[in-house]
Amino acid sequence: MLGPKARARTHVRMGASLSTACNFIGVKPFPLGLRADQMETAMKTVDLDATHILAADHRTVENLFVDFEKASSADRKAKLAKQICTELKIHAQIEEEVFYPALKGKIDDDLLKEAWVEHDGAKVLINAIEASGPDDEYFDAKVTVLSEEIKHHVREEEKQQDNMFQQARAADVDLEALGQAMLARKDELKAQAESTGLPPAELATIRA
Repeated sequence: MLGPKARARTHVRMGASLSTACNFIGVKPFPLGLRADQMETAMKTVDLDATHILAADHRTVENLFVDFEKASSADRKAKLAKQICTELKIHAQIEEEVFYPALKGKIDDDLLKEAWVEHDGAKVLINAIEASGPDDEYFDAKVTVLSEEIKHHVREEEKQQDNMFQQARAADVDLEALGQAMLARKDELKAQAESTGLPPAELATIRA
């Protein structure tokens, strides 16, 4: 599991503010007015490895699921479910737009195809959860099943032997360039989520 500083480093991209990482580990941001050489030196410590960024996302969502299980009030469950769905939609989108295409032809093809299908299975539940609420008698069950699906997906990406992340590290892939592109896209999606909201998740392999 990544330590707090390592997780913080995954949330910053070249050219972006370092305040995100500082806030993540609970320290004061770098002061404004740093010289270019000072900023460059600081940014060299940033970990842009795409697999680390995605693993940090996994930990965030796992913790949100734990919080949902502990929640008792309907309002708290509704808020956490919304956070979970937003985090997963952003995570899936940066994987599908940046990470998975870069791995095509360079890792096990079946593993990659299964990941796409697993995403769609999760998206069906995400859309159903977002379209309902705690007053739905199946609301908690949907979140629980989504949690189980995500656990399986995470296991295949980063925990089982010869997983996707291991294969990506062994392949001829620039993981730092991917990480930079993923974080840039993540910034855009987060801004959209906070302003107008994200649209329902789009299925890529399952047709209605």
